[in-house]
Amino acid sequence: MDRLVFFGTPDFAVPTLEALCDAGRAPLAVVSQPSRPAGRGRHLQDPPVVEWARKAGLAVVQPDDVRNSAFLDWLEALGPEVAVVVAFGQIFPKALLQIPTHGCINLHASLLPSYRGAAPIQAAIVAGEATTGVTTMQMEEGLDSGPILLQEEIAIRSQETAGELSERLAEVGAELMVRTLERIESGDVEPRPQMHSQATKAPRLRKADGELDWQQTAARLVDRIRGVTPWPGAFSRLRDRPLKILWGSVIENQAVAEGNEPGTYLGLIESRMAVSCGEGTVLGLERVQRPGKKPVEALQFVNGEPIEVGERFG
Repeated sequence: MDRLVFFGTPDFAVPTLEALCDAGRAPLAVVSQPSRPAGRGRHLQDPPVVEWARKAGLAVVQPDDVRNSAFLDWLEALGPEVAVVVAFGQIFPKALLQIPTHGCINLHASLLPSYRGAAPIQAAIVAGEATTGVTTMQMEEGLDSGPILLQEEIAIRSQETAGELSERLAEVGAELMVRTLERIESGDVEPRPQMHSQATKAPRLRKADGELDWQQTAARLVDRIRGVTPWPGAFSRLRDRPLKILWGSVIENQAVAEGNEPGTYLGLIESRMAVSCGEGTVLGLERVQRPGKKPVEALQFVNGEPIEVGERFG
């Protein structure tokens, strides 16, 4: 399969594109999302895949909509044997799926059918999973529902954030995609249908998904903090003002929470801001940030903004 087209947009997709080129499978063209205004100056910024592709001298196409007939005509004229798709960001119509001779092969950042959708890495961490992985699959019209080709499982580290796990999965997935193409060529892979009854969803994150619900246990809140880092970031409210929660950990001394409602400030414990949570558990906030201010350690925050035991978060 020498005639390959690559579809991808964010940082997560770059290692696969690089691995394909290193394996002698440089794509005929790289298809990515349009460049968008970014930063204070609102200057157009290329997606990470576009930046890498241009530096590598690859042809780049950035359609507003892959359903557009002009784009579909262009792709059909190119005559690809296979399309490799990694976090592209647009829904493929049936007409596009049918153009490559060997179809469209997608790399998804979960062990399908678990966590179908746009945020599988974040969802796995928030759910407290101990393992996750990557899947290559034959794309069809349903959302991440196509037949599975290969999978690779990895352990989620105890303090790993979504950003850190994404970097690891991107590298594992890149190798898996190269191996998948090799096995398709050799006829050594048998697509297997997903068990749709076991499917779970991982919808796109919203800003509100970062808000901490103090009714949950401290362990669940630590998982949420990790899962929404770096975006949208965990937060709560203190004295009617937003407070970003950059890091926290479980405080094992649950006795200090007795008689206190979830979200109650319990004082400093081992240089952490202790807050009561669901089921009598205690979360220790280690690093926080007020809007427009620099991130600070808990002790530094309390010295600069004295808060009283009994004040409420949320």
